[in-house]
This record gives sequence, C-alpha cells and structure tokens, in this order.
Amino acid sequence: MSKNNSGEKYSEELMERDKKEKSSDRRIKSPIPYNNRELSWLDFNSRVLEEAMEKENPVMEKLNFLSITASNLDEFFMVRVAGVLDQIHHGSKKPDASGLTPHQLIEKLSEKIHDFAKRQYNCYSRSIIPALKNKNMVFLKVKDMNEKQLKFIKSYFKSLVFPVLTPMAVDTSRPFPLLANKSLNLAVRLSDNDDNMFFALVQVPSILPRFLELPCGEGRAFVLLEEIIAHYLSELFELYNIDAYAPFRITRDSDLDIDEETDDLMEEIQKSIKKRDRGVPVRLEFSKKCDKEIKAFLVEMLKVTENEIYVQSGPLDLTFLSKFARLDGCDDLCFEPIKPVDPPADFYGYSDLFQAIREKDRLVHHPYESFDVVVKFIKKAAEDPNVLAIKQTLYRVSGNSPIIAALIKAAENGKQVTVLVELKARFDEENNIQWAKKLEKAGCHVIYGLTGLKTHCKICLVVRREGNIIRRYLHMGTGNYNDSTARFYTDIGMFTCRDEYGTDASSLFNVLTGYSTPPEYNKFIVAPKGMRSFFEQMIINETENARAGLPSGITAKVNSLVDPSIIELLYEASNAGVKVNLIVRGICCLRAGVKGYSDNIKVYSIVGQLLEHSRIFRFENGGAPKLYMGSADWMPRNLDRRVELVFPVEEADLKKRGFEILDIMLQDNVNARIQKSDSTYILVDKRGKQRLNSQKYFSKLALMEQRKIKNITVEKTIGTPIVPKHKEEAK
Repeated sequence: MSKNNSGEKYSEELMERDKKEKSSDRRIKSPIPYNNRELSWLDFNSRVLEEAMEKENPVMEKLNFLSITASNLDEFFMVRVAGVLDQIHHGSKKPDASGLTPHQLIEKLSEKIHDFAKRQYNCYSRSIIPALKNKNMVFLKVKDMNEKQLKFIKSYFKSLVFPVLTPMAVDTSRPFPLLANKSLNLAVRLSDNDDNMFFALVQVPSILPRFLELPCGEGRAFVLLEEIIAHYLSELFELYNIDAYAPFRITRDSDLDIDEETDDLMEEIQKSIKKRDRGVPVRLEFSKKCDKEIKAFLVEMLKVTENEIYVQSGPLDLTFLSKFARLDGCDDLCFEPIKPVDPPADFYGYSDLFQAIREKDRLVHHPYESFDVVVKFIKKAAEDPNVLAIKQTLYRVSGNSPIIAALIKAAENGKQVTVLVELKARFDEENNIQWAKKLEKAGCHVIYGLTGLKTHCKICLVVRREGNIIRRYLHMGTGNYNDSTARFYTDIGMFTCRDEYGTDASSLFNVLTGYSTPPEYNKFIVAPKGMRSFFEQMIINETENARAGLPSGITAKVNSLVDPSIIELLYEASNAGVKVNLIVRGICCLRAGVKGYSDNIKVYSIVGQLLEHSRIFRFENGGAPKLYMGSADWMPRNLDRRVELVFPVEEADLKKRGFEILDIMLQDNVNARIQKSDSTYILVDKRGKQRLNSQKYFSKLALMEQRKIKNITVEKTIGTPIVPKHKEEAK
C-alpha cells in the first residue's frame, strides 16, 4: 500500500462503525419543510447580486460583487448542475430530501438561472455602466474610438495579440476542436467568392489582459480584448469574406472522478485534472446579437440542449470585473479597507509567542486581527532550537505561501515535520500537488489524506522541549492556513498549550498518519466519528432542558445548513420552546418561521464587504453556556465524509468574547438579511434602530482593544511613581 493512502484500513473500519452509531439513519416519520440545496444556493448568489445593485456601495465594489456572482455560477455549473445532469443520464428518478426528482430539479434550476442571468446583465448595463460613466470611466466599441485610440489598438494588436492568436477552421479535414473549459472564443462565419459558407473559431487568449486602457484626453477609457480581435478578423482570414462573428463560451462538467484505491493518489488526481477541460458541456453562452447560422452550428457541434443555452446581454464571462475593480487610482471608488490590527490585542507586548500561550489561551479574530500571528507562530517554531516537531493540516494555501516556506525551513533545520496536504480540495488540486512535491523535496513527511475522506480540519501542533518536559502548542481554527484569503474571510483561531488539547492533537495526527484506532478524545469533537452524534445530542439536550423548564437556546454560525437530521432536531427543539438563532451565509435547507415546525427559529444571512467563514456554536446548557468553534458546517459531507475538528472554548474571557461575536452579528442591520417562512430573504428592518455593520464594528473593536492593552502595557513599563517618604507620611 502506498504511504500516500495512509489510513485506508482505518477509514474503512471507521465508516462501518460510524454507520452503526450515528443517528442520521433514523427515519423521518413525515416530510419536513426542506429547501432544495441547489435552489437555496442560487438564493445565496442572489443575495450577493443584491450587493452589486446596492446604491450605497461604491461602484468598484459593485463590480467586484457582480464578478463574484459570475465566478460562483461557473463553479455551480461545473459541479452542482453537472451532478444533476449526471443523475438524469444514469436514469435516476429518486427524489431528494425536498421531494424533487433530478428531472424536476433541472427544470427549476434552468428557469431560475436564466432569470438570474438576466438580472446580472441588467445590473451590469443599467446600474454599473452608468455609474462608471458618472465617474468618467467608459468601455468603448471600436466604432466609437478616435484616431489616436484606433492607432493605439492597432499597435497593440500587431505587437501583442496577433502573435498569440490561432485561427481554427472547421471542415471535413479539420474537426471541431476541443475548447478549454470557461474559455472565451469567437465563432466566425465565412464565405468565398462562390458564396460557400464556412466556419472558423478564434480563442480569446487568456494569457493577455481581458481589457485594455486607451489613451484618453479626459477621464478613462477601456476596450475589451475580444472587441480588438473582432475588429481585425480580416487579417486572420484574408482569403475569405467575414459575414458574421459572435463571442461564445462553454462551461464543462469539472467534478473529478477519482479512484482512491489507486497505488498513487497524486498520479490519479493529476490524470483526472487533465479531464476537466474535456468534460461534457453543461452551459453554452452567446451574446444577444449572435448570428443565427453561427448559433445553429455551435449547438450542433457541442450537443447542448435548449435549457443549457444562455443568451447574455453584455460581455461574456463577467469574472474579468474582479481585476477591473482593482484598477490603480480608484481607491475612492472602493470600500474603506478593513486593515488588520497587528499584533492582535491578545499578543500585544509579547516577543515570545510561546510565553504568551503558556500564560493563557489566546483567540484571534481574522481579518480584523492580523493572520500574521499564525504565520509568526509557525516561523518561530521553524527557527526555535527547542522545537522538536511540527504537524499540520493544509487544505487550501496561497500561491506564495509563507506557511509552506516556514515548514520547509523547519525541515531544513532538522525538525520532524509532518504535513497532511489534502489533494482532493476541489479546484485547488494542482496547487496542492505542487506544494506537496516541494514539501517532500525539503524532507517533510507528507500525507495525502485518508481514502474515502477529505481532511478539512484546521490544526497545527508544535512539540517543544522545555527543560525536562515536552510541551505541545496548538493552533486550531475555523479557516484555512491561507494568508491571502485571510485578508477578506472572517475566521477565528485559538492558541493553547493545555495538556488535554495537546493529547487530543497527538491522537488526531496519529489517526491521520498511521493506523491508530480513533480514541476517546478529551476535548476534541472529530468527524466522521463522533461529530454527528455530538451535535445531535447537544440539540436534544436543549430540547429536554426546555421541556424541563431549564434555560435553553441554540445559536449557530455556519456557512451551510443542509443535513436533514440536524434540521429535524432543530424543528423538534423549536416545538419544545428552544429559541434558535442561525447565522447561515450560504445554503440553508431549513425553513424558518413555519408554523408547527420552526416558530422559534430565526435564520440570518450576512453578506458584506468580507466573506463570512467562521463556524461558531453556542448551547445554553441549562444556564451554563458552552461554546465551540471549528471547521465543520452542518452538512452530510462535513459530518459523515470528512475529517473535521470542532473544539470547545473554555477560558472564561475567550468564551465571553465568542458570545459577544455572535450577539453582535445577530444585531447587524446593514449586511444581514432574515429568512421568511417561504424561504426568501429580506433585509433586516433597521427602522428606529442605530445602523450596525458587524464587520465594521469588529474592525473598530479590534483597534480599540489593541489601544486599550497598549496603554496598560505602557503604564506597566513606566512603573509606579516613587513617593518621597515625608510626603507619604503627610498623607
């Protein structure tokens, strides 16, 4: 067995044992109110689109939100829509938890996505383009350019564009080419002097910027790359007449089919990645003015159905707007940036991070408090001669990761470094493969995960010799070890060196890297064994407390709530009188406020300047509230098919802080929307209330806390004034 499939035996036994113990198999006696997860996800993307249309948002932020909706939708087609189509292809007629069969669902998805696409392009043409024009910024067509601009694009085309273009004729000797997933192309209809019709394709090169800034006397002017290429098509097809052209774009099924029983998981994933660009088309996008013959030609070549065709009223692939939104010189057209406080208040005044953690547990709230403290923790461990070993899980990391650099340095310094790199992290597979190779080359012991399970937990263990004892230092978090996304994802990390946590961490890594039997953890709640039953029992406890007249309540912040068993238990808790507040950014299959099911449940979704990513759970516990944080959402995949970690926050000050974070988010009336009983969302009513943007509030709070602790530190440094003895006696 390959070292990279370490844990195969464990994962098989674990899944078999867990089938017997988890309560998700209990049958739901009657259908419960349950939103389809795909339709609920589209509702979430609509909430992001609302931010692109929000009048108060700066224009460049509107562009960015619109770009996010386009990027989100691409992935949705590549994975979720492709999955439904695959079920149909295999003849599945089984209804999902919402009662929809694959055929029924694809019809609803098609209708909803077509409507969504219209709203996207209405936002672009009716809101954003006029807003840009008001700021003296315009996108020009070639026909509207002045002589200087025409000369500029001619030079640009000749020197940079023309050399990388490859015109591709399609005829009996040259078949329709395999077009890359998400690539933007121009289809061209040609004719010769005898009026014979021909077709050809030109791919818009992704290696070049999608837009070009033009010389402009006043304001700023831009042109899209496809406009330039279209203007010079005659130079690519000199022997033919150009009768029509049309931009088009295809999206392919990109969900990897990986054989995890292989002897080399990395090689298997690399082979699967190459298939992404050859997946079946699941969406074909045209411009609104597409030539009729070109459309018929493409539909025939790509074998798409009418439901899979999307006619867009503007430039295809709006994801380019994210780069446009970061144009130099446009800071005044963006949100005021949320600048991380560095160092966080909990670490202020400490040059030795290990000393700070020995004194007490520490909590860091990103991005309001800098992620650099996590990077420094690992760098310090890499350099410290007393550190013997570092063990860490990596799910998604940045392109130039200082975490990876520190781990490599640690290995070069002779420390034992073990890294679990999850190669199956969707759309980060190639990135993770490259990092895994670099880590292995540096002498790190690299594990690729467990067969049949994704390793999604976020934990770093540092083993340090201190005199005659060995002490274990831990960082556990709700988000990835990614210094790039840590600037705009909200996450929380906790540092501790408590023995019970350290013992649990060692046990968890032994399970991940070897054949250890899953232990009974002291503090950790670990999926797939034990986490489902833990959360279900915690909800049941609140239900029983409510019925017994004891204090009860549940507050949970997750990215997604999908699991039917968890939802059913929350309904039962609501019926028992438990007040349930749920902060769910994305998919929420639970329906709030449904009479007889969820009268006592409120669901909030916060969509704002930052992406809400932290997972936090509070249970009232009969008057002695408990707080947990971790990597897991309430989805079947997190509870049953991933290695996840949820940990208790027990230090009194940190618990208080965690409770305050939840309370503040529940008071947000700027970014928050509340779910109605029909599963639609409306903005929280702010009439008569002071505006509270929780993300801005947390940013100010982090700065205030740092200043507060800074003043205390300065006072301690200055010391207590020495009072002359005679003055002391005079008192």
